[in-house]
Amino acid sequence: MSSFTRFVETGRVAKCAVGKYKGRLVAIVNVIDQNRVLIDGPTSGVPRQQYAVNHLHLTKFRVRFPHTARTRLVRDALEKFDIRKKFEETRWYERSVAKAKRFSMNDFDRFKLRLARRERNAIVSAQYKKMKKVVVSNGMLFGKPRKGTKPLPSKREKKPEDAAKKKKKKAKAPKKEAGKKVAAKK
Repeated sequence: MSSFTRFVETGRVAKCAVGKYKGRLVAIVNVIDQNRVLIDGPTSGVPRQQYAVNHLHLTKFRVRFPHTARTRLVRDALEKFDIRKKFEETRWYERSVAKAKRFSMNDFDRFKLRLARRERNAIVSAQYKKMKKVVVSNGMLFGKPRKGTKPLPSKREKKPEDAAKKKKKKAKAPKKEAGKKVAAKK
């Protein structure tokens, strides 16, 4: 079973990576050869054209339409699949929006960001120091608690059945020993 699922195939939705249509979503309509495909992006304003495969970023989405379908059928399939909304829910879209935002920052925005990061780091450092102080006072910094401190929870949670069995064994053991002692004294 192959873990790779993004194949160059009819109906695969891709994002243009190079050229005048960079960043727009298109659908692969036909595979021309090993290096070129026929794309169409009626919902994003990309006309039908041949495009190099290595200039496309394939997405996980695939739309169903016939091989070499007309633009009208491709548009209907993309609108029915609601590709724009589904793509906007992905981490890929979120990262590209954040990247565009960082790219469009001016000097004053970068200055404000630096101050905000400094404030955040001060808050995080203060909380870390409080937590470290507690751990050091418990002696847990080096893995062994000091006497009188609360012990760590066990690594393996015990099942209630196991606890009940142990209680039964403990309860039976003293009775036998008591009987033996009594017999020995007589």
